Amino acid sequence: MKVLPTYFLSHGGGPWPFMMDQVGHLYARLDASLRDMPRQIGVTPKAVLVITAHWEEHEFTLSSSAAPPMIYDYGGFPPHTYEVRYQAPGSPELAAQVQQLLEAGGHPARLDPQRGFDHGTFSALYPVYPEADVPIVQLSLKRGLDPLTHLEVGRLLAPLREQGVLIVGSGLSYHNLRAFNAQGAAASHAFDGWLRAAMALPPEERKAQLLAWEQAPAARMAHPREEHLLPLMVVLGAAENDAASVPYHEDAFMGSLAVSSFRFG
Repeated sequence: MKVLPTYFLSHGGGPWPFMMDQVGHLYARLDASLRDMPRQIGVTPKAVLVITAHWEEHEFTLSSSAAPPMIYDYGGFPPHTYEVRYQAPGSPELAAQVQQLLEAGGHPARLDPQRGFDHGTFSALYPVYPEADVPIVQLSLKRGLDPLTHLEVGRLLAPLREQGVLIVGSGLSYHNLRAFNAQGAAASHAFDGWLRAAMALPPEERKAQLLAWEQAPAARMAHPREEHLLPLMVVLGAAENDAASVPYHEDAFMGSLAVSSFRFG
């Protein structure tokens, strides 16, 4: 079995893949990068494990439904975006396996059979697997958002890469919704530049830099709250010694913001 890479995806805003007639010009590069992922990966994964920025629990929690419902966790979008269906199956078996991996590594985890797909999952994966034919399990963040804890959990997930499971962190490399426009341009460019430079470092230096991310230029301007950055720690932990690349980057997202996605392996 091919060892699959891991990805941190900047997933864009709200239900954008279902509004391409209105916003396609803003998302053309992101859309193209996501649609290219099957070619990059080279095989169809057995399943996708998504660490989503839009779900936080006191303990790491996994969606365990065989047929997850939808969560429309956004507001102010056209009516049809509240009727979107991304009907990928879940995988109770994978959810239980991940729970066992985490608990064996000292991190309590639980299953949630009611949890549906949030937009950090379905907006990111619809362009990748538009036929919704690859099973998906979501993994929450743990409240407190400690970067080392999330990196350690990523290490526990590493064996899944050899079993055909694609590990994806869904967030945004810049997430300050109060300055998601030209006001945030300088901060997004400073932080994104630091982030891409950190990715090019040797593994130990890269890890040290990312764990100390709050010391980066414009860190708290780019992430007033770090839930959209923490999925990166998990996918890094799952591919800790692998080289990083940048499958998606643009300097003028929404007209002025710098954003990136990263691949490990």
